[in-house]
Amino acid sequence: MLKDKLLEQMNNENHYTIPKYVLLFAKETNLDVNALILLVYLLNIKNKDIFDYKKILNDLMFTEKELLDSISLLKEKNILTIEMEKNESGILEEKINISSFYDIVFSKFLNENADKENKNDLFSLFESEFGRTLSPLEYDIINSWLEKGISDELIKEALKEAVFNGGNNLRYIDKILFEWNKKGITNPNEIIKKKVEKEDEEEYYEYDWLNDN
Repeated sequence: MLKDKLLEQMNNENHYTIPKYVLLFAKETNLDVNALILLVYLLNIKNKDIFDYKKILNDLMFTEKELLDSISLLKEKNILTIEMEKNESGILEEKINISSFYDIVFSKFLNENADKENKNDLFSLFESEFGRTLSPLEYDIINSWLEKGISDELIKEALKEAVFNGGNNLRYIDKILFEWNKKGITNPNEIIKKKVEKEDEEEYYEYDWLNDN
């Protein structure tokens, strides 16, 4: 049947693999459909360095405007560069380079892993100080601090302050963080600075100026 033959022909054509990280990257960077198609195509072709304009138009069935717009978007997002290089005959040729795409993805992967490890370390520290496993609600509360942009270091400092004062529970720690936020404290170094300023102020007012010889 004609339908079966067409299906067989379609299945025998080149297939492009789309790794999951490419789809996630496209979503996060707001790539449009054509730019994503071009990126997937470039990731799959064997001779990645060769910029064959006509072949790309033919393979992807793009119009010239669609191809130029997609290239422009990928260049804008530092995913793709087009360089001029001399071939063996000494003639200048356009060559495509998508190595920066791998650099971006690799850097993102490393940062995500580092964030995950830091978060796990933070949870482990709380469980160690509390002497028990955190409840799902407690996990959510700590995550909410991180989502608000409170640094790991400041949260650890608040935990240390709470334990020192015998208030090792998240409600007490949340109050500490709230008070620090009101004072504009965003890192542990500012806590030390505020304490020094407070001590200097107290010494100033407690000094007996009248009996000073």
